[in-house]
Amino acid sequence: MKGKRGQLIPILQQTQGRFGYLPKEEMVKVAELCGVTESTVFGVASFYALFRFTPIGKTRVMVCRGTACHVRGARQIMETTEKVLGIKEGQTTPDLEYTLESVACIGCCALGPCIMTIEITEGQVTSTVHGRLNSGKVREIFAGGRE
Repeated sequence: MKGKRGQLIPILQQTQGRFGYLPKEEMVKVAELCGVTESTVFGVASFYALFRFTPIGKTRVMVCRGTACHVRGARQIMETTEKVLGIKEGQTTPDLEYTLESVACIGCCALGPCIMTIEITEGQVTSTVHGRLNSGKVREIFAGGRE
């Protein structure tokens, strides 16, 4: 069955759901399936923030940068997390354990500064908020980590 141009986004979503990101080889297949150029597929995929072109880690680490967290030291929390995990914001560890991101707000302003971790194990999703953080607490969260 041949896909249509109008099915491009749902097909990209399914592809990312299967792989966790959009591998180049799969985007080529999507282009063929939908009867569009590879550059069209890349253009659409790069336009939407929900699509990724690199694999993400088993655990997504999201450092809140909302106003409450910002004034309470979110920058220090991000710097410590980067140091502990050995990656910069927007990167994934080589072993695909962690992906580090910043988010505008996770909605736990009274707990700021905070981090939310989302771990996917065997199809199960577990999210945890770690609040009232300082550098020492960040190190505890990732004990046995990479520092």
